Amino acid sequence: MAIPKYNELYRPLLTVLQDGAPHSMKDVRSSIAQMLHLTEQDLSETLSNGSSVYTGRVGWAKTYLKKAELIDSPQRGYINITPSGRKVLASKEPITNLILAQQCPTFVEFYQRKNIDGVSVVPAPTVVHDDTPETPQETFDRVYSLINDQLADDLLTAVLEQSPAFFEQLVVDLMKAMDYGDGFVTKYSGDDGIDGIIHEDKLGFNLIYIQAKRWKTDITIGKPELQKFAGAMMGPPKVEKGLFITTAKFSPKAKEYATAQHIILVDGKKLTELMIEYGVGVSTQKAYLIKRIDSDYFSDND
Repeated sequence: MAIPKYNELYRPLLTVLQDGAPHSMKDVRSSIAQMLHLTEQDLSETLSNGSSVYTGRVGWAKTYLKKAELIDSPQRGYINITPSGRKVLASKEPITNLILAQQCPTFVEFYQRKNIDGVSVVPAPTVVHDDTPETPQETFDRVYSLINDQLADDLLTAVLEQSPAFFEQLVVDLMKAMDYGDGFVTKYSGDDGIDGIIHEDKLGFNLIYIQAKRWKTDITIGKPELQKFAGAMMGPPKVEKGLFITTAKFSPKAKEYATAQHIILVDGKKLTELMIEYGVGVSTQKAYLIKRIDSDYFSDND
């Protein structure tokens, strides 16, 4: 099954705690996963930053329930249910953010955090909605992806407006940014279809040949183009590794052939992802650091 949203985990979390004993968050996550029959595939789902979706949602469910005073933390890393939590759990009604707000007035203040200008993020200052099932982390991740998707489109448009020579140099710059060795663009005459050469290691023992094609995004590159590149890799000098990078896309047969010939394919989508990740052709407008508590700092040093 799909991982429930954080607000759908309220009741399972309280159910795990109904025995009244303190439980570690590790045990809580394990018990909920068993209760809901979540698979290893479900539990392995991650956000774009690599963090666990399941762990994040259980964590935010805990935070919301604690702010509503339905659970408490008697010691670091452990939680237990409160009398208010027992009452809500026994009601058998759906446990919503509205219910949490009714149980604890201070929950509303937490839920309706103000931004730096003092403007409430919720239109009505006394209303709590249940139609926002994303955790704050998931909302941030989704918006971040949307911004990067738009940036990727803009990057691809900008690249297509440049000359073929610019694109070939861009590819070499990208490889350098990815911490490969020195590289250079080959001459435009007599290069036998090799647009660039990169030293895989710092001393230049191993070479990677590059084929760079600045073609329209609706073009599909087929197997024949890959065969030409593989022929050019025969040298001299003969090189066993090649990178075919383009603003276009590749056909399934081209991908199969490339795998057999040790040729790495980078299409327009992957190209812009790498440019963003390694800072080629982009600049940082603003950085947001998401921090979490350092448990080692608060651990006993005795």
